[in-house]
Amino acid sequence: MSESVVDTVVAHLRGAIGAEPQRASVTFLGVEPIDVLRFVDTAEGGDEVVFASAGCARHPMTDPSDLAADPVRGPRAEVVVRMRSRGELAGLHTAIAVLAAAPAVEGVILGADALVDLSEPLWTGSSCTAVVLEPDAIPDCPLPAPMSPVEFLRAVPITANEAAWVRLRGVDELRRAWREAGIDVADPHRVAVDPSV
Repeated sequence: MSESVVDTVVAHLRGAIGAEPQRASVTFLGVEPIDVLRFVDTAEGGDEVVFASAGCARHPMTDPSDLAADPVRGPRAEVVVRMRSRGELAGLHTAIAVLAAAPAVEGVILGADALVDLSEPLWTGSSCTAVVLEPDAIPDCPLPAPMSPVEFLRAVPITANEAAWVRLRGVDELRRAWREAGIDVADPHRVAVDPSV
């Protein structure tokens, strides 16, 4: 059943994005593999690259302290990262797999506005070490009842200083600062903002 969920998610992503992905598999000790799909914008002049996990939604996310957790019902999600780059962004697929494995490894429940700190660069040379999550434009992927549909959460890379601000003031203040500064959060070379200014 869990692999059919992964296959359904991959097919849904292909249809929603309209392209064939490159696919890499990342394995963690004691956890089923997480696949990371990389979709490249092939339109002339296009530079968006969409990364998406496939494997986080194998099982519903549950509170690890809940000894009677339902193995079928419950929220399911996959992680999406959207960047404007033709560069390699080496290591980003591993960071995405770490995020997607967090529910199974650490009992984290991924959801909108959550802050997840990886404490290391998301890709080689990046100043971003954490992400904030928000609903992605990809529509939910339906699964057979009684399973919940799979939600796609966009993971927006942020710096350690921006993560500290989120902890103090909340993610909405950070988003406000981005808007006011005209920040493109999909630019891998963007500057960090200081929302206190």
